[in-house]
Amino acid sequence: MKKYVVGVTGASGIIYAKRLLEVLTGYAEVHVIISDTAKKIAEYELVDLSGFNATYHDENDMFAGIASGSFRYDGMIIIPCSMKTLAAINAGFSNNLITRAADVCLKEGRRCILMAREMPLSNIHLKNMLSLNEAGATVMVISPGFYHRPKTIDDLVDMVVARALDHLGVEHDIGERWSGY
Repeated sequence: MKKYVVGVTGASGIIYAKRLLEVLTGYAEVHVIISDTAKKIAEYELVDLSGFNATYHDENDMFAGIASGSFRYDGMIIIPCSMKTLAAINAGFSNNLITRAADVCLKEGRRCILMAREMPLSNIHLKNMLSLNEAGATVMVISPGFYHRPKTIDDLVDMVVARALDHLGVEHDIGERWSGY
């Protein structure tokens, strides 16, 4: 069975993390780390991230298995990824379990996807994103498309989560794929 690590950080858009967990926990073993700020934002945005068939880790538990390169997993995704977290990963500053797991993911050559949720982007953000891309991460700015003619917010969320799952290499049946005009 595939194993994935999901980090949820303090940026608006916790609904994306919820939908990813709904889908991913049906396909794989999932380890979840939710930052304290993300917990506050989830409460504010009325999104419940509890109760999934996943192993939950405290963001300060640097003794968790996922903090080590010897813990085998197939990839990591941080959704949403705050600019603070993105900058910390870029600098190699592993100050919590999310940034440590991402550091491990990159050094071990595993898929590492950072779903940035910010706009506009400053030069600093862009330089950090470029540097992380060069280090092997996939940086995806959460930006839903409209070619599939969404009718609900859930349709927009599914489009973004489907693209994230594609890049993780996870087969799924959510969202519509472009088949041409």
